[in-house]
Amino acid sequence: MVSTRRTAIVIGTSFLITHVTSVVGMVLYGPILTSTDYTAHLSGPGASGGALLGTLLEVILSLAIVGTGVAFFPVIRRLGEGMALGYAALRTLEAAVIAVGVTPLIAAIALAQAPEAAGTAGLVQALAAVHNWTFIVGPGLICPANTVVLAAVLFRSRLVPRVIPVLGLVGGPLVLALNAWQVLALTPQAPGWTAPAVVPIFAWEVSLAVYLIVKGFRPTPAQSDRVVEAVPA
Repeated sequence: MVSTRRTAIVIGTSFLITHVTSVVGMVLYGPILTSTDYTAHLSGPGASGGALLGTLLEVILSLAIVGTGVAFFPVIRRLGEGMALGYAALRTLEAAVIAVGVTPLIAAIALAQAPEAAGTAGLVQALAAVHNWTFIVGPGLICPANTVVLAAVLFRSRLVPRVIPVLGLVGGPLVLALNAWQVLALTPQAPGWTAPAVVPIFAWEVSLAVYLIVKGFRPTPAQSDRVVEAVPA
């Protein structure tokens, strides 16, 4: 029980870290994501400093994402090894895609800051665009997939109140559809009217994190039966 409680706290804390780093990163990357001239934004010391801080936050985000997959693995494995492997693999893939996008942005900042940056504007645009699209593929397309996997497991097992995984089962497909549309439309910046679509998945991860930190996992029916059997008659 102590080990399970600690695992719940680790998972909840990791989820909160992913939210803090991603939200702060989006604020720092705001001008880059909405700009049509990446070189102009990355050449200034203020903008480049914010972008570099954002890349560090993305590395932390990637590590926290892997942490949730690793920490959840033994919990989900008791309910189904295939689902546990699938979730851990999808979380690792999501983190890897995000991490892949960090290096091109650092290179774009270095080129934009270089004295001979005037002749590298096209390369800066391309590198920054690679970063932006990898972020859409990682959190935008892969994260909804692993969200549905985890939410389905938690819904069936009742390790947490069912209202929490319902948010994930609703929010995952919504975010997947939104980002799939962005890919097909070649639009890295989602329109403002699509913002409500991310509310369910945001609420899912925050509520799951807070619940695990405060309450921990509920005992499954099988666990409850073992406890009853262990009590002497």
